[in-house]
Order: sequence, then structure tokens, then C-alpha cells
Amino acid sequence: MSPLAQIHSGIIAAIATAPGRGGVGVVRVSGSDLAGFALQLTGKTPRPRHATLTNFLAADGSAIDAGLMLYFPTPASFTGEDVLELQGHGGPVVMNLLLSRCLQLGARLAEPGEFTRRAFMNDKLDLVEAEAVADLIDAATAAAARSAVRSLQGEFSRAIHALVEELINLRMLVEATLDFPEEEIDFLESTDAFGRLVRLDERLGAVRAKAKQGRLLQAGLHVVLIGQPNVGKSSLLNRLAGDDLAIVTAIPGTTRDALKSSIQIAGIPLHIIDTAGLRETEDEVEKIGIARAWKAIEQADLALLLLDARAGLTAADRAILEKLPPDLARITVRNKIDLTHEAPEKHPNPSRSGMDIALSISVQSGAGMALLEQALLEVAGWQTGEDVFSARERHLRALEAGAEHLAVARREAENPSLALELFAENLRLAQNALAEITGEFTSDDLLGEIFSRFCIGK
Repeated sequence: MSPLAQIHSGIIAAIATAPGRGGVGVVRVSGSDLAGFALQLTGKTPRPRHATLTNFLAADGSAIDAGLMLYFPTPASFTGEDVLELQGHGGPVVMNLLLSRCLQLGARLAEPGEFTRRAFMNDKLDLVEAEAVADLIDAATAAAARSAVRSLQGEFSRAIHALVEELINLRMLVEATLDFPEEEIDFLESTDAFGRLVRLDERLGAVRAKAKQGRLLQAGLHVVLIGQPNVGKSSLLNRLAGDDLAIVTAIPGTTRDALKSSIQIAGIPLHIIDTAGLRETEDEVEKIGIARAWKAIEQADLALLLLDARAGLTAADRAILEKLPPDLARITVRNKIDLTHEAPEKHPNPSRSGMDIALSISVQSGAGMALLEQALLEVAGWQTGEDVFSARERHLRALEAGAEHLAVARREAENPSLALELFAENLRLAQNALAEITGEFTSDDLLGEIFSRFCIGK
């Protein structure tokens, strides 16, 4: 038995329902030969895939609780091992008593994500599907939940497997010519190897686009509201959140610390941070708030700079823009157009060409808020679609690595002095990068990192 198998062998148990009180609580058990375990716990031999009404018994034979026992013998279970699900009354005391009894009978407390890890190790799920379990639990919006379900049902995995299969077929054609260099070009052209490579690259691009959309649904966009004091940052936070989260007064410097709120637009989670007004000040507390504002800016995906429409883009505003990270997307918002009697508008940005959006709105009246929501989605790169699948940062990195290797292979294919070994090697590297996504080539360290982020009992 390998060291990894030894670490994750034996009977494990954990409370599978959320902490706190509820009508029903579940203790989950997984391992080998659980029929005898169930007999000691309940005095009954479990029937496969039937709900058995029973008492859960303490060591002295007294009842801990009464509930349902479900038994899923290997291999037809979530983990691929024997699985017991013990459904009792959902109070924390009774759940812990039932769990303690399972530990007395020889189980050990499951590690975070260990049930799902066993499902992966026993080929019940690939790594993408296993991660989709956690993504479904953590989904912050209905759209994110739907994308996680698509990954859990194997859509992402099937797309990756199709790409890997294409790469394998292409590699077979290329490597078949390595021993016959005098015939290599004619053979590759006759089998349309280069055309296959182009089409493969295009399909990979389509998968990357869907994965990026899925990652956006899961992680959302971190937006920081910045600007001078009294330009309407806190009012905008309140308007977006639909609640009076921030104190709004006419006194400059009212906001001293970062305030956070999460909203959703078109199913995209937006994590909004309202910051202290950026200005020179002698107030020690306000200085701390401004320092925290700059820290929030460094971690943001998007800076939303508010201006007072009556003053326009001032020298102080330009100074703020110049201090922003150069690769940080930003939207410039001229607020308070209700006071200048302007209509809401999207217009060219005076601060920087190409990467920015500029708007004129009134947070007070709500005029132009629809324009702002559209601009936020535009910066996020969201494209409406129901066929995206949930993806994680590691998936995007692997897809990017695969695309880079295919790009090198394409450049080599267009080189008149084709180096076939280099061409073949980049195809191999692209295959390995994509295979890491589903876990075909995955280190134990990466598995430990992935499953340690799961909740206990899953």
C-alpha cells in the first residue's frame, strides 16, 4: 500500500450537516465492511440502499437517538467504499454523541474534504468534478451554482478529455515520422497534421473562454471605490447594496475605514469596498484609513474613481490616477449630475485611452445606474451564456500553459526548417498541462492543497 493510500485508509466519520441546530442532522461514515459496524451501532444489519428506522445505541445499549440509517455498499457509493449515512435529530449535542460513538467503534474523524478525496482516489470523480462539489457548496449566486452543477456533471471534464484525445492523436502522427525524417513533411501534410493543430488551438480557445466566464461566476470581481472626500463613494455603496451600510454626511473624512459589501449583477458577484477619501490630512485616524484604502486598491480587480461633476477631473484626481497600478482597470464616474442638470452618459475617458470607461451619473437620483452596471459587466468581461462551467485559478493557469505550448508548436509548424522534435515536445507539454486539470497528472501536494479547502464531512 502506498503512503498516500495508508494516510487515507480505514473508517472515517464526520458530521456532514452545517453547525448549529436543525430538524435533521447527518453523520457520514465511509470505509470497508461497514455492515458489521452498523450492526454494533444499531443492532440491525443494514439493507443496501434502503432507509432503515432504528435507534443509534451507546456502548451500554441505551439509545443515543432514533433516526434513519442508509447503507451504500461498495462500489455504488459516493466514495466508492461502503458508506453509512446516519440521519438523526439535528441538535449539536446529539450529533456529537452519535459521532463520538462512531469513533468508539473504530472510525477516526475525517479530514476536510476526505470523503470527496476518497471518491477521487477511487475513480468515482475526476479532480474537476471533485472541485465542483466544493464550488457548488460555496456558490454565491444562482448562476455560479448552475455552472458548478455543469462541471459536477462532467461538462468541463469532457471538454478537456476531448482536447487531450485530439493531442494524443496528433502526437501519434508526429512521432510516427521521427524515425523517417526524409518523409516527415510529406506525411504530416498528407494527414493534415498542421490543420488539426490549428483546429485544436481554436477549440482550446473556446474552452478557455468558457472557463474564464466560470471563474468569474465563482470568484466575482473585487471593486474598490476611490476618490476625494465627499464625491459620493459611500452613497454609491449604499445605492449598489440597497441598504444604508455607510454613514453619509457633508463632513469631509466621514469614512475612516474600508467598508465591504457583496452584491450581484447578472449573476456576477461583485465585492465592493468603500474607502476613505484620498487626500492629504493631519488626522491620524484618517491617515490609517487612507493607508488601508491604498492597500485595498493593490488587491482590487477594478478601481471606480468618483469625481464631483461640478469640478470635473481636478489635479488631485489626476494625482490619484497616476498612483494607481498601471494594469488596474478603472471606471471614472462623474457623480452629482443632478446638480449640473446633465443627462447620464457614457463618454470617452480623459484619463487614459483604451483601458478605461467614463460615465456621468447621479447616485442621489439613480440616473445612470444602469450604465454603471453595464460598465461593471463590460470590465469584468462577462458574456451572457448558459453553457459556462465553474473553473478555478489553477484550471486557467493549466489552460494558459497548454495554449502557450500549442502556440510554440504552431510557430514551429510554420517554420520552413521544421524541428520535428521541438514540435512533438510542445505537443507533449500541452497534453500534460491539460491532463493536470482532471487529475491525470497531479502531485500529492496539490491534492492536499485542494482538498484541505473543503469542509469537514464532504
